[in-house]
Amino acid sequence: MNNEAVFRSDILIIGCGISGASAALEAAKRGFRVNIITKAPAAEESNTFYAQGGIVSQGKDDCPELLKEDIIKTGDGINNPEAVEVLASQGRELIERILVQELRIPFSRSSPEMLDYAQEAGHSRRRILHVRDTTGRTIAETFIETLRKYTNVVVFTDHTAVDLLTVPHHSKNFMAYYREPQCIGAYVLDNKTGRVKTFFAPYTILATGGCGAVYLYTSNPRQAIGAGYAMAHRAGARIVNMEYIQFHPTSLFHRDADGFLISETVRGEGARLKTKEGQTFMEKYSERKDLAPRDEVTRAIYEEMVNSNSSYVLLDLASYAKMDIKKRFPHIHKTCLDYGIDITKEPIPVVPAAHYCCGGVLVDTWGKSSLRGLYAVGEVSCTGVHGANRLASTSLLEGLVWGTRAAQDIAAHFDPTPPYQPSEIHPWYYPEKEEEIDPALINQDWLTIRSTMWNYAGIIRTKKRLERAKADMEYLKHRIEKFYKEAKMDPKVVALKHGIQVALMITHAALANPVSLGAHFRKD
Repeated sequence: MNNEAVFRSDILIIGCGISGASAALEAAKRGFRVNIITKAPAAEESNTFYAQGGIVSQGKDDCPELLKEDIIKTGDGINNPEAVEVLASQGRELIERILVQELRIPFSRSSPEMLDYAQEAGHSRRRILHVRDTTGRTIAETFIETLRKYTNVVVFTDHTAVDLLTVPHHSKNFMAYYREPQCIGAYVLDNKTGRVKTFFAPYTILATGGCGAVYLYTSNPRQAIGAGYAMAHRAGARIVNMEYIQFHPTSLFHRDADGFLISETVRGEGARLKTKEGQTFMEKYSERKDLAPRDEVTRAIYEEMVNSNSSYVLLDLASYAKMDIKKRFPHIHKTCLDYGIDITKEPIPVVPAAHYCCGGVLVDTWGKSSLRGLYAVGEVSCTGVHGANRLASTSLLEGLVWGTRAAQDIAAHFDPTPPYQPSEIHPWYYPEKEEEIDPALINQDWLTIRSTMWNYAGIIRTKKRLERAKADMEYLKHRIEKFYKEAKMDPKVVALKHGIQVALMITHAALANPVSLGAHFRKD
């Protein structure tokens, strides 16, 4: 192998949202050499960056037991109790130690002496810490700024993870097949040069986020196509609960708005959902009305849209707000105003959008997967915290808790001994004749994937729809695989290979599970 294309570290972290950044910070403080990979040109770009609502903590009349009850009720009772216990018992302390004291995140206050706690759907108490409506952005930017101060952390932006490196799969030594499978790093594409680099590490942490962008409408950034799920699946790690795709009830409906999220906190502050004719409707679907869990609100909106043959419903904050809307939701106010909607005077047109995957790479309470040497944290993982449906604003906290714990577990069991010789590992293969990339073909393939997932494996699912999705996408997968093997290495081609595999993983899981639960709803 070309030595210039080989990079080594103690820990390789793929992704740098709150979960990857938390793991990197904990590892850096313990003196480990850390390489971080992100496919975005800016290290701050991640799902975390777009999280508006906030992060779950503990309110004034609150306690861990109440939080656990809310999490399990929202998750329809199939949550992992051990994981829920970890989140509820350790979350507040880590927020205080890392976010407040160390990073000095300027959480909003109701008075100079008191933090302001918001309420969101599914919560029985006001317990959401926030930085107005830009919580995720503030946390992401501060984490990256802090990590850049550590000389033992190197961030590789504009680098796309292609595949996890594993022994024996990538070994030329036939004797390796008698060893326990182990992740030893990743093949990574330099987006600017088009060449694949080899990153070796005894421990790899997946922090690649979710897969909302395999759907036509999503609140996620367009690069959230589930790369981590696809790579882990190919490497042999256990993947579970992929049918539980949570749809956020309220994304902005506008032809020029690409999935802009209207935070659940807006309803927490009193906003009501209405039909286009101005009639409230959530009271017909849940005793908790507009503060029902996301899956219930999403299906209610879907039903109202179908019944009235409408493309959207309305979210009315202006008629019910008891606070200064511009001050409480400055980012949402400004963005909507840019699209000609003044939320201080008129309701917001909204539609549901794919938002969060409750399944993923199965991990224990320390983030350890079933594949030796591989950890997964954040949305790419399945800790079992969320069960069949995620409680609002628990995702940032899960990323903080499991990112920190993963680094702690690696430190406690660190073994740098590689199960291979560098000469044993296959270099990346380039075909003799590399096919040029045709953007029209890639765009059409994505449109097919996203439309199929939205129509057949979306909010309301049936056996016939899922079977059609499976057949159509398995045919497309063969064409994409052939294209991938012959084409020039390009991040668009890599993303397409990941995306079709993730779409099929969701479809297979949804087809195999006939029981409607949480975010998975079958109407057969």
